[in-house]
Amino acid sequence: MGAEVKICNAMGVAEGARDEGVGGSSEIRASSLTVDHSLSLPDMKPRLVELCKDLFKNWSDLDNSHFSVEKVSGGITNLLLKVSVREASGDIVDLTVRLYGPNTEYVINRERELQAIQYLSAAGFGAKLLGVFGNGMVQSFIYARTLSPADMRKPKLAAEIAKQLRKFHQVEIPGSKEPQLRNDVFKFYEQASNLKFDDNEKQQKYETISFEEVHSELVELKELTGHLDAPVVFAHNDLLSGNLMLNEDEDRLYFIDFEYGSYNYRGFDIGNHFNEYAGYDCDYSLYPNKDEQYHFFRHYLEPGRPDEVSAEDLDALYIETSCYMLASHLYWALWALIQAKMSPIEFDYLGYFFLRYGEYRRQKDKCLSLAHPYLSRLQSG
Repeated sequence: MGAEVKICNAMGVAEGARDEGVGGSSEIRASSLTVDHSLSLPDMKPRLVELCKDLFKNWSDLDNSHFSVEKVSGGITNLLLKVSVREASGDIVDLTVRLYGPNTEYVINRERELQAIQYLSAAGFGAKLLGVFGNGMVQSFIYARTLSPADMRKPKLAAEIAKQLRKFHQVEIPGSKEPQLRNDVFKFYEQASNLKFDDNEKQQKYETISFEEVHSELVELKELTGHLDAPVVFAHNDLLSGNLMLNEDEDRLYFIDFEYGSYNYRGFDIGNHFNEYAGYDCDYSLYPNKDEQYHFFRHYLEPGRPDEVSAEDLDALYIETSCYMLASHLYWALWALIQAKMSPIEFDYLGYFFLRYGEYRRQKDKCLSLAHPYLSRLQSG
């Protein structure tokens, strides 16, 4: 997808939001400008100032000295920047500018993200969407710290994440309610299984992958999860520590970055979150044990009465989550192969594929041994 098409899509979504009056979205602005992701911060600043002046006309006469820029974080998909503007009155306004990583349109549906973000924001999730531009978006700034993987397992925070995730799953987003996991993972498979690397070492590693085996695993898992009848919800799909923020003064937790959000299976969102306890280092010894998972489930299923959740409901969600945890590994393993080819970001995506796929294979038999007796009991009534 070319830059021109992406700009048209972004501006079209902003116009649509204005027409529908979603969550205060009458204030969403659109600009056709783009900002080069690869520039150094000093070289990027003039372009960001130009962007802010184009989006927010009341700042168009301000001298460039009224603007300051700092990097908030650079994940393995996006670059987040804080832009602070000293208005003529002397008031300081802080914004978050999110630059999409190059080539991320291969793995992210930006139009779907922009449509969903307004409804999620109106429901109290994430930052407010203020503007869209050629290769990114501008949002209100969240005054909070990003969680670490170790934070997520703290009982109080785990309970709060579970409660917020239940609320997130109750947000209604217009459009198709079809779960996207199967569509997305098989689309990733088609892309990932037809790559060619210029780097010989990468190509040799890539050629050690048996895509016939991967495909057969996908088909088997699709059949298994098809018997679970898991609820379909609007899922975050990427609830890692970097997408959770905490304002400790206000004791408020924020979910951010909904770029992978879609209608999906409840168990995938929870199992994927548990996988992220391992962090980017993929230390899966940190995956939550059964007691920790049940603590999370109690607060997810009955936020007001966690001690009243039945053993039957806990066991059912444990099986559902375990099966979809496997799906999460396959999803991100295939995603990593596409990124290894497409992304200019310095990260060992190819190595990440082997870590995720290896953990899938290690956990598969254990999960199947839990799932099959459970499904047999369900089928026998």
